[in-house]
Amino acid sequence: MRLPLLAVILLSATAASAAPSYGPELEGFDYPYPVKRHAFASQGQDLSMAYMDVTPERPNGRTVVLLHGKNFCAATWGDTVGVLARAGYRVLALDQVGFCKSSKPAGYQFSFQQLATNTHGLLASLGIKEATIVGHSMGGMLAARYALMFPDAVEQLVMVDPLGLEDWQAKGVPYQTIDAAYAAERRTNAASIKAYQLKFYYDGQWKPAYDRWVEMQAGLYAGPGAERVAWNQAQTSDMVFTQPVVHEFDRLRVPTVLMVGTKDRTAPGANRAAPALAETLGRYDRLGPEVAGRIKGARLVTFEGLGHAPQVEAPDRFHEALLREVAAR
Repeated sequence: MRLPLLAVILLSATAASAAPSYGPELEGFDYPYPVKRHAFASQGQDLSMAYMDVTPERPNGRTVVLLHGKNFCAATWGDTVGVLARAGYRVLALDQVGFCKSSKPAGYQFSFQQLATNTHGLLASLGIKEATIVGHSMGGMLAARYALMFPDAVEQLVMVDPLGLEDWQAKGVPYQTIDAAYAAERRTNAASIKAYQLKFYYDGQWKPAYDRWVEMQAGLYAGPGAERVAWNQAQTSDMVFTQPVVHEFDRLRVPTVLMVGTKDRTAPGANRAAPALAETLGRYDRLGPEVAGRIKGARLVTFEGLGHAPQVEAPDRFHEALLREVAAR
């Protein structure tokens, strides 16, 4: 059932006060598969990355690594993990440092290079020398950076509605300090999360199934680790805004698939831009073909009528396309 915009806004206001509370590492929120931990030292701190590692009954010898978006977690890939595993792939779904069930470090220098290095270390610890890397949203930016840094470890790159198909700062979106971002993050609740996703992710159409993912995120902001969660989120917002990868897409040398929903309008910072500029940002229907044309040999998959999270909005359509593209590497 799809709910009209006004109804969703009213329900969002009610839901804000009823949001669950989860621990700083998402304690209390269940993942669809057992969660393991990769312990390592980074920037003078002992940290750990949470991940799910699912082995298929009939292995085909290939591994797929799933990287989450900024407002998502490894759990959001739950259905995708099952689909890929049933098709014979070993599947890893990771939580990056600063997110979800992984460590929330203090004084950490977040960069896509650092997160890619952390990810590469986890895979090396498991003896995985080569994998198909699938990244969604912010995870798409990270996947691209990973492929640029470790091309020999990437069998195939799949970017699903990735952030960073345009350089918002270069286009004139004003910078926001980490302090200002932190203040905004501290005001985040279920209502604001749902309103943002409704506008940018789902083209004004809401399904009750999306509520679980709003609660997952809102529960971190409502829990005992809220201050550290908000600070890490502010830091990673700065990372996304100031570390574009779009200027380096022509350097990619791995088989690449770009998947975009034609209704996706995600553009971090668009709320700070002048209205005339904001209207031009996040046009994935235009950005998809433009960027795919800059990546040698890239294949473009468009999901007509879908928004920023096709694996959530239309899982059957998404999984059919993903299985086809991964098999055709």
